[in-house]
Amino acid sequence: ALRSGDQLAGARSYRMAGVVSPAIEKTEWRRLGQPSTVAVMTTDGFVPVGFDPPTSLATDQFRLEPLGPQHNRADHAAWMSSIEHIRSTAGYPDGNWPPRSGMTLEDNLADLRRHADDFARGAGFTFTVLDPGDNDVIGCVYLYPSPSDEWDVTVQSWVRADRSGLDVPLADAVARWLATDWPWERVDRCGR
Repeated sequence: ALRSGDQLAGARSYRMAGVVSPAIEKTEWRRLGQPSTVAVMTTDGFVPVGFDPPTSLATDQFRLEPLGPQHNRADHAAWMSSIEHIRSTAGYPDGNWPPRSGMTLEDNLADLRRHADDFARGAGFTFTVLDPGDNDVIGCVYLYPSPSDEWDVTVQSWVRADRSGLDVPLADAVARWLATDWPWERVDRCGR
């Protein structure tokens, strides 16, 4: 199994995805048949050298793409509108994120740049969750090395409070996606 000596970096690196439920049977998902357009320089064995990370997961309910600076305003608005909902979501046990007082748009931009850099280096993979109809940010998914030797990857996710009905379908779709398109065997879903 793949391991990294690195600990999860930064306040937003701890998020989680959910449990398989009957809802997944109603959700169709796929990896788009195009190669990744994101150059990845693998570090510390989190993913195998030469691994081409998937850059999209699409369902009728949401679409994932790598999180980047271009999502700053919508990402900031999404999580700022849902602080208490996110803090109560499975996978956020420490209660430190998101900060109750929020953060500035500039601090959020720095955070998004860090996540994009992690993706490019293969040190972690963060995806924004978009509404397929209007491309508005409705959540986020994080795939980072586990701080525990028990797991290869820690998976966390959140959705906006007004989209809470997507929490389980998102987590279930991501779990299936990890099983088919990603290299890890031991996935920590943080209790989901």
